[in-house]
Amino acid sequence: MVDRIKDYLSRFYIVFIFIFLYAPILVMIVLSFNASRSRVIWGGFTLDWYTQLFASNEVMEALTTTIILAVASATIATLIGTIGAIGINAMREKNYKLVLAFTNIPMLNADIVTGIALMLWFVRFMPLGFGSVLIAHITFNIPYVILSVMPKIRQMNLSVYEAARDLGANALYAFMKITLPQLMGGIMSGFFMAFTMSMDDFAITYFTKGAGVNTLSTMIYSQIRKGIKPEMYALSTLIFAFVFVILLLVNYVPKMKKRGGR
Repeated sequence: MVDRIKDYLSRFYIVFIFIFLYAPILVMIVLSFNASRSRVIWGGFTLDWYTQLFASNEVMEALTTTIILAVASATIATLIGTIGAIGINAMREKNYKLVLAFTNIPMLNADIVTGIALMLWFVRFMPLGFGSVLIAHITFNIPYVILSVMPKIRQMNLSVYEAARDLGANALYAFMKITLPQLMGGIMSGFFMAFTMSMDDFAITYFTKGAGVNTLSTMIYSQIRKGIKPEMYALSTLIFAFVFVILLLVNYVPKMKKRGGR
């Protein structure tokens, strides 16, 4: 009897958590098809907001800037972070712990502090614009990549790399064929983490973007006083659907391939 009660409570807890997480997203999806601009009155089903979304130059420009910024910052941060993780792992124990502690600071630090600090730095040495935002995003993305790659380095079998070197492979060839495939899981996790953080960031972008540069987060913030346009509900719904499809493909395509190979 006690086990059944625990089972019911655990299921109720899981369902409650999922409702708490996804109910706001469900409301947003419903509002993206609502013909009325009101958030409490259903005006009928419509696709007008999706049509107006793709017709809006302001939204499309902000979306393009956001995607370019996220892809570029994530790619550069992944490259630097991977090299940094390999270098940190090669350090002595004392230096390793010290550098790793400093790596955690940007993640624990408040975004507003990082944003203001970077803004003061850029104002002193370069004009605010797309370049300053890109450098700022790379800066706060690097620690996420390092901490994603480090566990894979710790799990890596160094004997295979050393065996390849003993058999005549040069350092670059051994790294590309032996080390890199073993780290690829952590590298991809770091890339997607950096990409997500860049897409989602507001505070640091707000302080470092300057005039003429708008991302989705800063554009939505500028609409708060006047009211969020329904086109943003449609855009958010499309982004959610895209991420959902990607997750399905990542989780189920490998399983389908394994079943087909049997």
